[in-house]
Amino acid sequence: MSPPAAQPPSTIAVIGLGSIGGIAAGCLLTAGRHELLACVRRPLQSLTLDRPGSSATLPLRALTSPDAAQPVDWILVCTKTHETEAVGPWLRRLCGPSTRVAVLQNGLGHAERVAPFIGGAAVVPAIVYYNGERLAPDHVRLTPVGERDVAVSDDAAGREFAALFDGTPLRVATSADFTTLLWRKLLINAAANPMTALTHQRQAVLRRPDIHALCLTVLGEAVAVGRAEGAALADDEAERIMAALLTYAPGLGTSMYFDTLAGRPLEADAILGAIVAAGERHGIPTPCNQTLLTLLRAISDAAKTGG
Repeated sequence: MSPPAAQPPSTIAVIGLGSIGGIAAGCLLTAGRHELLACVRRPLQSLTLDRPGSSATLPLRALTSPDAAQPVDWILVCTKTHETEAVGPWLRRLCGPSTRVAVLQNGLGHAERVAPFIGGAAVVPAIVYYNGERLAPDHVRLTPVGERDVAVSDDAAGREFAALFDGTPLRVATSADFTTLLWRKLLINAAANPMTALTHQRQAVLRRPDIHALCLTVLGEAVAVGRAEGAALADDEAERIMAALLTYAPGLGTSMYFDTLAGRPLEADAILGAIVAAGERHGIPTPCNQTLLTLLRAISDAAKTGG
């Protein structure tokens, strides 16, 4: 039986060249199979990608205004969730009749967030597992975590997205139970992001017994909500999530940790807010998640106002 034919080259626009988008763009550039465009605020001529065992500086085509953009085959939305509306002009210009939009963001409701801007284009929600760190506007570092780097639903669009990354350093997996994977990733974020942000410490802080216990309480609430939402979560899911987190290098930071140190708004509503809102829909109390959400909202609001 002949091997499947390689996917033909695609035009791909990456919106948001931070720790997630920079990694995705850099990995696609290393393979050199597709025509890639970075949608950025400031001009860039190259992108340096560091990953275990190698570093490469790659030429980059970048646009700084959506007015110069044309429709592409694929859009990768890699901004923070609260920045989605701000990139609406990019989405409107880049979307054509056959464009597919992959949303590499935290939280739930990927399709709903971009729907107002894409004119009915197909949406591919994606779960990101890799740890990315933005060292400079044109320099990112990839640290793989776990057995996969990205996961998508096992359907035609998901498989086409996965094929984009054939021959790149990113391991993209497909899943027939995407809802459960989505909630498991949300659980990881619900434990790691708030604790690192509020303590201003990297993931080593999760090894403290008191923080570990607090995480288990947060996760216990979230697991109950996830089950009500249709996720197939185990009885000991909270303990499994914490065990997985403790396999991560203690020196790794989370996105919320880096955003807190930089004085940027936080994705608290996309992570804890999603859990609290789903809990309210199902009548499931989430007091610990609500407390952390309130604290993180206060930090985020201060960042928005410069307070």
